[in-house]
Amino acid sequence: MTAAAIAGSWGGARRMTPRDAMRYMYTAAATLLALLLYMGLSFVAGQARGRYRIKAPAVTGHENFERAYRVQMNTVEQMVFFLPALWLCAVLLSDKGAAVGGLIWVIGRAVYAVSYLDAPQKRGPGMAISMLAQTGLFLGAVYGLAQAAIG
Repeated sequence: MTAAAIAGSWGGARRMTPRDAMRYMYTAAATLLALLLYMGLSFVAGQARGRYRIKAPAVTGHENFERAYRVQMNTVEQMVFFLPALWLCAVLLSDKGAAVGGLIWVIGRAVYAVSYLDAPQKRGPGMAISMLAQTGLFLGAVYGLAQAAIG
């Protein structure tokens, strides 16, 4: 399904077929990588909670737990923008292009996580990589929608 077909079909719902879904297999893979990263970061935060004996619902108490918790929470905060931008870029512009952007985002978030856990002041490069990737995905979606709108 092309961006023009999607833009022109807002009035009628059509069920996505497996063949349609395969058009976005690269973006689906990038999404699964992002979710896997988030699961890993959740596990790290959970381990830190146990290691430093931070009882729920507390989110403070030991600096290393707080770092792990902030990495996890910042990642979920970023996913709110990233995932729609990723999928809109895939549908409106390019599956492969969106997947590359998604992979760059995952790499940036992994760099961010490792850096922040080691020393919070080192988190900048990872954050910059992921922010640039998600901004590129957003701009790709805007471009794709504009192209579909003008025909």
